[in-house]
Amino acid sequence: MPNTPIWPGSSSFFPGDTPFGFYDSDIDFQIDADRVSVFCARRLGYPLTDIELQDINFYAAFEEAITTYGNEVYAYQAAQNYLSLEGSETGSALNYKLHQPNMGTIIRMSEQYGTEAGVGGNVTWRTGSLALSQSIQKYDMEQWAIEQGIVAGDMEVKRIFYESVPPMVRYFDPYAGTGTDIQGLLSSFGFGSYSPGINFMLMPINYDLQKIQAIEFNDQVRKSNYSFELINNQLKIFPIPYRDGTLHFEYILKSDRNNPVVSGSMGTGVITDISTVPYTNPTYSFINSIGRQWIFEYTLALCKEMLGYVRGKYTTVPIPGAEVTLNHSDLISAATAEKIALLERLRAYLDDTSRNKLLEKRAQESDNRQKELNNVPFTIYIA
Repeated sequence: MPNTPIWPGSSSFFPGDTPFGFYDSDIDFQIDADRVSVFCARRLGYPLTDIELQDINFYAAFEEAITTYGNEVYAYQAAQNYLSLEGSETGSALNYKLHQPNMGTIIRMSEQYGTEAGVGGNVTWRTGSLALSQSIQKYDMEQWAIEQGIVAGDMEVKRIFYESVPPMVRYFDPYAGTGTDIQGLLSSFGFGSYSPGINFMLMPINYDLQKIQAIEFNDQVRKSNYSFELINNQLKIFPIPYRDGTLHFEYILKSDRNNPVVSGSMGTGVITDISTVPYTNPTYSFINSIGRQWIFEYTLALCKEMLGYVRGKYTTVPIPGAEVTLNHSDLISAATAEKIALLERLRAYLDDTSRNKLLEKRAQESDNRQKELNNVPFTIYIA
């Protein structure tokens, strides 16, 4: 291969020799860059065979291996903690920070149930009022919505305030106890001249509940109790109004409930998907020996792949009296297999250190420890 650069046997790294310069200012990276170059060249056959690569090729592979390692680690971390990260700010990088699980996303997903139950939620409940006319029983709530500028079909009525006076209000009055001679009972104890609230003093709670229930049953059975029927925003009220008045109600807009975008989450600054989780490239000097060994092996696989592509330009090389066939296909296939194996090994290791797996191991250890302790003979205590 005429004019093909050959690895000279040594190199001297300078910042700027890598394609992106992610780690050029890291002292450990500067030292290991030349060491990795020697390691990869010797593993590829140097000095017994020429290596058609230069130092910048080794440096590029080294940088890519570190970036790939960080990508795998942080992609796993992002997936592991995304439920707690979603919705938080992207202001600072999450590298080398301990993550604390939270229920923010779970609560946000649960707020829709609070909306439907009328006990909170993330949809605004609006108020409205409808003019009641004497002797008119049916009212078109949809027409009211259109008159208010609401799109047809967008309003959903949640609560209508068309009720009788609460039974507790009618129970608690100055004459509530006269029919059951509570006043006479209180007078015998010297409490007869006190506020009517003292009526509750000598009576059990179940007595109050029964009286309240009796008032409600009386309204339902003996009277035309206040009630309504709402079907497709067509309101029918009972009893028929005997005079003009105002009916108050609460409603929501279906467009508010159907809006999938959380208020305040539009634009930048909020974690909305896996691509916005603020992880940056790792700091090489912080990577331990386990990670560095993986990086060295992955760098070798990348160099082997590059060398295969270089040698692929020349299927055969003429030599005096014969030809030499280069092993580019073997190098590429071996490099591909090694890269896949290394990634699977790293992912398996990350999976073994997940919260679920670690908790399972802790539980198994606890069970095994207890089984072992059960084999210890119990001492016989004699008093």
